[in-house]
Amino acid sequence: MFINTSNNKSVPAYNALNLKKSACAIIASLGLCIFSYSAFAVEAPTYALVQINQQALFFNLMNKGAEEEAAKSGAKLVIFNANDNPVSQNDAIETYIQQGVKGIMVDAIDVNGILPAIKEAEAAHIPVIAIDAVLPAGPQKAQVGVDNLKGGALLGNYFTNYVKKNMGDKAKLGIVGALNSAIQNQRQKGFEDTLQGHPGIKIVGVVDGRNIQDDALTAAENLITGNPDMTAIYATGEPALLGAIAAVENQGRQKDIKVFGWDLTSKAVSGIDQGYVAAVLQQDPKNMGVEAVKALNKIVVEGKTVDKSIQVPATIVTKANVDTFRPLFKQ
Repeated sequence: MFINTSNNKSVPAYNALNLKKSACAIIASLGLCIFSYSAFAVEAPTYALVQINQQALFFNLMNKGAEEEAAKSGAKLVIFNANDNPVSQNDAIETYIQQGVKGIMVDAIDVNGILPAIKEAEAAHIPVIAIDAVLPAGPQKAQVGVDNLKGGALLGNYFTNYVKKNMGDKAKLGIVGALNSAIQNQRQKGFEDTLQGHPGIKIVGVVDGRNIQDDALTAAENLITGNPDMTAIYATGEPALLGAIAAVENQGRQKDIKVFGWDLTSKAVSGIDQGYVAAVLQQDPKNMGVEAVKALNKIVVEGKTVDKSIQVPATIVTKANVDTFRPLFKQ
């Protein structure tokens, strides 16, 4: 905790309290020390989490982790829902700067477009923690989450091995992406890069689900209809995966299309149980929220620095280990 001194520098609150206690000890015998620790209590810091949307379970789990850690540490947390609008994220950061929050966390939609707002926060001495979306080099204090390019490659390597072992080393692949999302574009690139040197795997089409489940469903259905011999789908995020799953079910293609994607849901678990969802890369969004708040507390409350990259592990979920994750989706 910190107390601001008259020269605008911050000193640890416990140092200030110790000075007061020492002074009291010296003159206590004279009965002149009347000191209340509560008079020097520091107001709990308020942090802001600027979120992409609150439709996806992924983001709601991140919110929950941040809320729980903030409550545990005594910090206050406000959450802004940008509804997939990058301009709204910029506006929200500017508003929080004006309100004087002590720290900001952001899961950016436009990783380049968010940088001017982050620089404004830096100028106002408000630390920013990037979550999930990987930002270019800038004044942000830390990056919390999974390396999306490497995550795409991890799932891509699993996919190529799966095709070799279970599909005769041949696959016609459709991709349901979110071309407005820098995060998901990295996941797509990391995945596609692993297909090099595998001539039996052909990409038959890429469609844009726009990170919206209904749009992803329509795009995936069009992809299946236009490519009736397609045998696999890769979905780059939760809305894309939900759309792909629904499209496969609507078209009755569970027996001949295998689905691979990001971020578990109850529907994805059901698809794994039925056998047509082959693998899902499961991140830990709740722990991302926890780690982001912890990082702000270290900076704001303890006056410490944090690692620039705070990695939160991801796991490939298949039929072999899905039971470990099943409790997440029980009501």
